[in-house]
Amino acid sequence: MAKIPGKNVDSLASAATCLKEAEPQPHEEPSEETVQTLERAVAAEEDRRLLAGPLSRLADLMTLLRVIRDFFRAYRALHFVGPCVTVFGSARTAETDPYYQLARQVGGMLARLGFTVMTGGGPGIMEAANRGAHEAGGRSVGCNIKLPKEQQPNPYLDRSVTLRYFFVRKVILVKYSYAFVVMPGGAGTMDELFESMTLMQTGKIMNFPIFLVGREYWKPLVAFIDQMAERGTISPEDRNLITVTDSLEEVEAELRERAIHQYGLRRRSRHGAWPRAQWWLGESGIPTWRNQA
Repeated sequence: MAKIPGKNVDSLASAATCLKEAEPQPHEEPSEETVQTLERAVAAEEDRRLLAGPLSRLADLMTLLRVIRDFFRAYRALHFVGPCVTVFGSARTAETDPYYQLARQVGGMLARLGFTVMTGGGPGIMEAANRGAHEAGGRSVGCNIKLPKEQQPNPYLDRSVTLRYFFVRKVILVKYSYAFVVMPGGAGTMDELFESMTLMQTGKIMNFPIFLVGREYWKPLVAFIDQMAERGTISPEDRNLITVTDSLEEVEAELRERAIHQYGLRRRSRHGAWPRAQWWLGESGIPTWRNQA
């Protein structure tokens, strides 16, 4: 165990174990799977070190540089994606689940309104929303994350970026969005929902629409939010930050009023002039709508 003031943390032993287990035989080229395993092990160790208390000045500087690199890669990859609506939800939802099909319909509806559909880029609800946008001929992007257990980007993305740090990913999912659609999910979805609410509550971002889609699933959470308002731990008006619904028509109508009209968003023609990406800045364009009239 490496001793760090105030905390005990694992050393590089865990990464070394992965290295040993994945080590190729002599004179053999490592497989792509082996390389990815090593990268994930190193990334996980770096994340633990980030949260392990004070490190050396050099180690902290290197962490800052990695964070900057994460932000830079995301900004360059997603600069031209257009106005987004971010869809949050569980990565564990199966294709046979009714909420998967509902998220797929949500993605299609958002694409037809002219929004780029942004998700965490993984499976489950994220895949369903990207799939719906893709099938409707819209733009579909993902902001994936490196995990010890690999999360592959889903196959319905026009553009994706894989990041090292969760907090960078959360910033990016908010940065390009004009609304948030929250489908049934777990701890990660709760984190994203309440962070978005807090940013609005504190005036850090504009008062964008937040939709909780799936009344039955969200009923206990809505009751808890009502309880917080009754006990004075949030303001009564904070309850108005979210709209709970099962109706895609309601979501569409509110998006038209509170996103498209409020912010003066205009839909570009497929043949219109999009800003040009500059390759020397690490930028790249994104395919135009496949089926747009």
